[in-house]
Amino acid sequence: MKADLIKQSTDLFVEKGFSATSIQDIVDTLGVTKGSFYYHFKSKEALLMDIHLRYIDDLLKRQKAILDTEQTHRGKLVKVVELLIHDIETQGALGRVYYREIRHLTPENAALIKAKRGEFRENIEKIMEAGIKAGEFRENLQPKMITFAILGVTNWSYQWFNPEGVLSVADLADMYTDFILNGIVASEK
Repeated sequence: MKADLIKQSTDLFVEKGFSATSIQDIVDTLGVTKGSFYYHFKSKEALLMDIHLRYIDDLLKRQKAILDTEQTHRGKLVKVVELLIHDIETQGALGRVYYREIRHLTPENAALIKAKRGEFRENIEKIMEAGIKAGEFRENLQPKMITFAILGVTNWSYQWFNPEGVLSVADLADMYTDFILNGIVASEK
């Protein structure tokens, strides 16, 4: 039942927004009582926090696996970009709620999620720093700013990218990876 509540509320939050979705809306779509909801969550905000924690903890776990297995800094960066883009297809609704609805968490809960987001960002920044030091990336890059750019490009894709459209998830991941690693300037002939 808990998984059903999370799935249904996530879909409703995407469709109507967190504020416009009531607990009654959630339980009505599942044909259960509010008691079923309150058995698993003490409030709608607690449900939202659960969604946020599930999303970021899973993302951090998968990022760590990349950091532990990829040999080169370039390879790590490519895999992290692919991870973020592939999540649009596999975690679409969760991702939209995660990026859009954090403003509805209590300040304490938002701070916890922001700290975990910071950890994810810092891991990318460390890839950049180590890649520069190893000579895999240009020396004149500012790792923090490049990391923000990477996250801006990939995270914003949740707002517009349709995995069922003309461009596949793999194509977009390849395009972004090429853009991040090679820029847009044609090579000199």
